[in-house]
Amino acid sequence: MSRPTIDDVAALAGVARTTVSRVLNNQPNVRAEVRKKVLGAVEKLGYRVNLQARNLAGRRAVRVALIHASDFDSEPNSYFSSALELGAIRAGARLGVQLITHVINQNDPGAAAEIVARLSDEQCDGVILTPPFSDDENLLRTLAGLSVAAVCIAGGPQAEKYALTLGIDDYRAGFDIGAHLVSRGYRRFGFVKGLQGHSSAETRFDGFLAALAEAGLGEDAVEWRRGNFTFRSGLDCAQALLGGAGRVDALVCANDDMAAGALLAAHKAGLRIPQDIAITGFDDTPVSEIVWPPLTTIHQPLRRMGARAVEQLAQLAASGAPSEPGREIVEHNLIVRDSSHFTG
Repeated sequence: MSRPTIDDVAALAGVARTTVSRVLNNQPNVRAEVRKKVLGAVEKLGYRVNLQARNLAGRRAVRVALIHASDFDSEPNSYFSSALELGAIRAGARLGVQLITHVINQNDPGAAAEIVARLSDEQCDGVILTPPFSDDENLLRTLAGLSVAAVCIAGGPQAEKYALTLGIDDYRAGFDIGAHLVSRGYRRFGFVKGLQGHSSAETRFDGFLAALAEAGLGEDAVEWRRGNFTFRSGLDCAQALLGGAGRVDALVCANDDMAAGALLAAHKAGLRIPQDIAITGFDDTPVSEIVWPPLTTIHQPLRRMGARAVEQLAQLAASGAPSEPGREIVEHNLIVRDSSHFTG
């Protein structure tokens, strides 16, 4: 069967071709019952807008910007970015959304102004912000004032005041890691945190402490260092923690890249994993399965989050409705592997 056309939709709905076009472009002056007929015909026929023809006709596709944060002086957390982008691209192709990606230096004092300028220059209908931009209250307040719809990936509680935040329950995820390690008999912990100001990563630490408290362990059972989500920072922080006065028997890292660095530090120190020390990560990236031993980690559905962000922004652009601040939680899973669970 050939692909249905706009004329097929018009014939099934019993309206003129121009009426179908007005409905598909969310234009005014269409009666509710007529709009319902057209959308019903679209769904029944499985009609999809021909984006190339639409753009040639002078009507712009919905544009969504995806803003990646990066420290240009260190290696990026590549999988986090690529997984979000892959999910967003696939959703955009399905929904007829043009995705525009930018990498912005998070350490540049003018980063927020650059984001606003790019959104304006490119006439974007919405924006997906990743940490730490998803926690930048001033940026979010500016975007809200400009009526630019935003979805914040892994944004903290403050972000919920201005935009839709999308992410896992980081507190519960941190708790799950802590409860697992306590159940395996570990009692002296090192924790490698992420970037300062990354609210969701800080919440993971809070949840971890809550799990220890439930087991009767205080904060004195944990020594922590500040990383920046890179392999190198995980290596450096782990070496510092392993060289400390107290014996650490479990290292918890706020992402998998840092956990891979911690694994190298443990191997260099001649420690057996997990018999001498357990190491855990966060995100369930591909690296978590190919390092040795494979990492216990939290699965964060990044591709699904990227797709969901595009779906939300496309829906807002189609309806013309204002963005509603709030939080949407996606499910996470504890993935237990050899780095914390000895099976041999």
